[in-house]
Amino acid sequence: MPTFTFFNRLSRAFRDNQSRIKLVLLCTTVSGGGLLAYGEVAAPEAAVVTDKKKVVVLGTGWAATSFLKNLNDPKYDVQVVSPRNYFAFTPLLPSVTCGTVEARSIVEPVRNIFKKKRVDVQFSEAECFKIDAQNRKVYCRSSVNNNLNGEEEFVVDYDYLIIAVGANVNTFNTPGVVENCHFLKEVEDAQKIRRTVIDCFERANLPDVSEEERKRILHFAIVGGGPTGVEFAASLHDFVNEDLVRLYPGIKDLVKITLLEAGDHILGMFDKRITAFAEDKFQRDGIDVKTGSMVVKVSEKEISTKELKNGGEITTIPYGMAVWSTGIGTRPFIKDFMTQIGQASRRALATDEWLRVEGCNNVYALGDCATINQRKVMEDIAAIFKKADKHNSGTLTVKEFQEVMEDICERYPQVELYLKNKQLRNIADLLKEAKGNDKKESMELNIDELKTALSKVDSQMKFLPATAQVASQQGSYLAKCFNRMEECEKNPEGPLRFRGEGRHRFKPFRYKHLGQFAPLGGEQTAAQLPGDWVSIGHSSQWLWYSVYASKQVSWRTRALVVSDWTRRFIFGRDSSRI
Repeated sequence: MPTFTFFNRLSRAFRDNQSRIKLVLLCTTVSGGGLLAYGEVAAPEAAVVTDKKKVVVLGTGWAATSFLKNLNDPKYDVQVVSPRNYFAFTPLLPSVTCGTVEARSIVEPVRNIFKKKRVDVQFSEAECFKIDAQNRKVYCRSSVNNNLNGEEEFVVDYDYLIIAVGANVNTFNTPGVVENCHFLKEVEDAQKIRRTVIDCFERANLPDVSEEERKRILHFAIVGGGPTGVEFAASLHDFVNEDLVRLYPGIKDLVKITLLEAGDHILGMFDKRITAFAEDKFQRDGIDVKTGSMVVKVSEKEISTKELKNGGEITTIPYGMAVWSTGIGTRPFIKDFMTQIGQASRRALATDEWLRVEGCNNVYALGDCATINQRKVMEDIAAIFKKADKHNSGTLTVKEFQEVMEDICERYPQVELYLKNKQLRNIADLLKEAKGNDKKESMELNIDELKTALSKVDSQMKFLPATAQVASQQGSYLAKCFNRMEECEKNPEGPLRFRGEGRHRFKPFRYKHLGQFAPLGGEQTAAQLPGDWVSIGHSSQWLWYSVYASKQVSWRTRALVVSDWTRRFIFGRDSSRI
């Protein structure tokens, strides 16, 4: 018993002081007996930082969580404000709607994410309702679901503000959408959809319901042919045909799934090969895909659509459950903030290439609530010419332009994209196009000729998609900038300031596309990966499993998600209404 007590205390001391233990265990043998030596060396105490900068982070989504995970500099005092105290792995929300994955498996308490960090992080479960950028204050109120009934308000001061609150669903002011449609943005939305699906089957299974009413109740309409709508339609089809038909054999033939898309094709942002395969597969599976159908009104039992391919004819579709999964909108307090800083005409907060909100100091915006306003080359063409023309000769040689070319490509990524798309090896080839067949070495351009050479470069500018991948990379980038803030103040590492002196502190944000998935049901997934590589089928489904498991924020959620998938393979999906 004394030996057990000793080891028990030793184990507890180790757990409580892991960061201070340098020498743990030394074992040897002396005269046939075991000798245990335990030593502890205290690590030098970190210097106490008295002048910490206050960083306020709004949100606990992909961008905010990525920022918190990668922020390592203890010189910041971080305050996180969000109405939800957890991070949700949103790409798996369609799986939650049909019981493939449980809701608890894709959420991680936000305090678990930063509890072991060296940075001092505090969390408040509240929502922001006003930003005062001039006085550097954020006005918040407690979440309406707690016992304070949303009446408790408080103000948080900041030195740096990180806005990562995501976006609302965009209903395009369509009548009846808010009152009658389900959304699929939050975990609560997925749980509500799951309950409604089961309710529809239970109601249709009642003995006194007419055949026509059964058909209406079991008609599931999905508005929006993007990745979320397509994946939900595929998940619902699998749920119905693999699980629910066994439990409700009398009504299985009455189920209908309709996917409504205003455009000409579903999955419009994917490769055409994926779009064609998805449409063909849905047709084979019996999912009714209606393209060119714009929803104009949603009532309690009917959806009215404008058929763009038939001269704008209005048709009505009876339904039992409708899911709206198209477009994103701006949150009300973000709209107020945009009006305050002169961005009222925009649909999202405009930032520069360093994710700083235009018109504000020390305010950053990431994720779905913001968009990067990439500066155009032609706006700065005179400054670029002047910076490159070191001898003030009024003309540029190829050599002079090449000396600033790296900074130009870093500051204006559209230049590099233009060269790639035009299959030009370097800037000399581009300049040669503008001058004709002159020899590259002796070629000289004046400013008008340079304008001609770069006139089409800005056509390559594209807005980043509102995806978890973009938000996560933005959060990671901004955290690395904060970690190196002091170092880069002294030694800037960014591109040349063409309209000023010196260099920018940091390199601008660059999104690296790692590919995207579109699960299509039946254990088949379409994958579009870098290098124009497209893979469709069962092998891509296993790639989807591995990627989504590896991207979980903790080992706990990773284990739960994998166990849910395993349970589904063995026992099927859970069809109980909880």
